[in-house]
Amino acid sequence: MAATYPKKADTKQQKDMQAFLKLFSRLYPCWVCAKGFQAWMGHPSGRNEPMLGGRAEFGWWMCGAHNEVNRKLGKEEFDCRSWEERWRTGWKDGRCD
Repeated sequence: MAATYPKKADTKQQKDMQAFLKLFSRLYPCWVCAKGFQAWMGHPSGRNEPMLGGRAEFGWWMCGAHNEVNRKLGKEEFDCRSWEERWRTGWKDGRCD
C-alpha cells in the first residue's frame, strides 16, 4: 500500500487510507492479530497513529507496523531505511525475497 501511495497525499487520499486501515484492522482474519493491530494503532500516546501525509512517511509507518509484528514473533527487525527498495523499487542486486 505504501509503495503505491502518492508522494504527497491530498486530504481525501489521507482520509481514505485512514478509513481503510481502521477497517482492515477490524476485518483481518486472525482476530488476535487484528486486536493487536488495533491496540498498536490506538496507543494512548498517539505515537502509532498512521502517518499519511505522503509515501515516504507512510512507508516508514508501515515498516514500523511490520517490525512490531516481527518483535512479537521473535523475528529480526527490518531496517526501515530500505523499505522502498524492498517493497517498491526492488533490490538493486536483483534478488527477490
